[in-house]
Amino acid sequence: MTFIAALQAVVTAVPFDGEPSDAELDAIEGEMPLILAEVDLLDAQIMTIDRPATELDTRRVRRARNRVLVERRNLANRAGLAQSGGAA
Repeated sequence: MTFIAALQAVVTAVPFDGEPSDAELDAIEGEMPLILAEVDLLDAQIMTIDRPATELDTRRVRRARNRVLVERRNLANRAGLAQSGGAA
């Protein structure tokens, strides 16, 4: 019987230290306004789970949803500017 096993050095050629790289941290920082807007939307939705939604709750959720959409648009526009910088 032949056993098949992966060589440890081949599978884990680059040691992983468990920390995000500088590029990953920069990407997270760039997405932070969207992340915060999504957290606000989630908070507004959680407040309406166990009780009937009032007019104030409805406005709060709508404003939070609009803020998420604005931040998504801004992030998409920034990504488009970063990619369209080539020679034309």
